Amino acid sequence: MAGMVVVNNPGDWGHVYPPLLHAEWNGWTPTDLVFPFFLFIVGVAITLSSRTGSVASILKRAVVIFAVGLFLAAYPRFDPGRLRFAGVLQRIAICYTAAALLWRWSARRPRRAAVLGAVAAVLMLVYWAAVTIVPVPGGRAGDLSPGNDLGAFIDRALMAGHLYKPTWDPEGLLSTVPAIATTLLGTLAGLWMRRDVPPARKAGWLAAAGAGAMLAGQLWDAAFPINKNLWTSSYVMFTGGGAALFLAACYWLVDVRGWRAWAKPFVILGMNALALYAFSALLVKTLGRITITLDDGRAASGSRWIYQTAFAPYFAPNNASVLYALANLGLLFLVLLWMYRRKIFLKA
Repeated sequence: MAGMVVVNNPGDWGHVYPPLLHAEWNGWTPTDLVFPFFLFIVGVAITLSSRTGSVASILKRAVVIFAVGLFLAAYPRFDPGRLRFAGVLQRIAICYTAAALLWRWSARRPRRAAVLGAVAAVLMLVYWAAVTIVPVPGGRAGDLSPGNDLGAFIDRALMAGHLYKPTWDPEGLLSTVPAIATTLLGTLAGLWMRRDVPPARKAGWLAAAGAGAMLAGQLWDAAFPINKNLWTSSYVMFTGGGAALFLAACYWLVDVRGWRAWAKPFVILGMNALALYAFSALLVKTLGRITITLDDGRAASGSRWIYQTAFAPYFAPNNASVLYALANLGLLFLVLLWMYRRKIFLKA
């Protein structure tokens, strides 16, 4: 969540360190790891949460998350004609629902991990086949350039005028299918974390599995490029492996070595993840609606005025931009710290 806030709110989009930007199309940067890491940990949380028990509780949580996503997309104009239907929270809601229902369904199946792993594999393979083999009306099969893949065609057919880009959406309908697989990889990691094995061994095998998945994703990249916007199957494997490695490292540091103090700020942010995401979006959109006149007479948004006044004059452009993002995170942290101390948690 901290990474998501930082990469989404630089002081100046024209001056951002490359690792804090998404890859333009194929390939990846550290920023491209943020969203799949979140979906992966959603899958882990499904295996550990008592609230995953009933279908009603799963659907209720999903509806709330989806509705918050639509509200943030509509704010502040609330123009149905321009409302973007897809989005980050909407995808999280769909992936959570699918993974939680599959988790519940698999409870009585022997070899639960094998069943969930098989479902994830089928989703990745079917998606790979669909976008590389199925002909696109007016185009050609296997064209993965922006706006020309099968998923973009489906999104234009069903959600024209309500997409992030004129002809495609990075959180579109078809690419949500492999995103569900990302969440299921998290459930596999969660199943392993629940095993009664020595903690050091648990961390070691999780790290090994993560490294293997990253290697598999990198090899698959030769035939199906790693691409966050298309959420390609190679991207699922590569980022799922990276998330497993990261989880193994955190588990080793916190649970095996007992080094907990460094993680406390992230606990505060993570326990109010929905509030953090919503407050961040509301803050940037609200500041964007405020108009202030700069010293040279030009009109600027509230966020631009803050950046030009408090950061740009004192730091190099890229440093000023990232410091603005960190200050934004710091402000939100203070709000969530206040909520944490008063035991106020906004949950779906």
